[in-house]
Amino acid sequence: MDSVEIVIIKNGRRQVAKLLCDSETLTINFVMENGYSKTYAGADFYDCLGNIRKEHCNTVFLCKGSKINVHPSSMSSQMSLGVKAYELTLGKYASRSDLVNIFDYEENNLTNDPEIQRAFFMRWVESDISEE
Repeated sequence: MDSVEIVIIKNGRRQVAKLLCDSETLTINFVMENGYSKTYAGADFYDCLGNIRKEHCNTVFLCKGSKINVHPSSMSSQMSLGVKAYELTLGKYASRSDLVNIFDYEENNLTNDPEIQRAFFMRWVESDISEE
């Protein structure tokens, strides 16, 4: 089991939360400083993180996996169990340099709603892609 620490903002206060990632069961045990602990399952760790964020809609998760334009491909999901995802730009192909770790720190363009991320992904898929 891998342990990852991320910064969250709960009730206006920054704190560190632990994510205990179990690759055997594809679950994340979310542990906050106040002792709260709950395990979330999903198809991969990106999905697990989405389930955590959805249930804790009043908490800001300062990580790439919460960014509106971050979404895994089928291959990145399979190869990294959803830990690696693409930071997408409308109208541009995703490349290896766009791969990010979903647990890395981020504070811009965040959402707790995985549906907003899916909607951005669908807009990206439908956007005119150029090879810049």
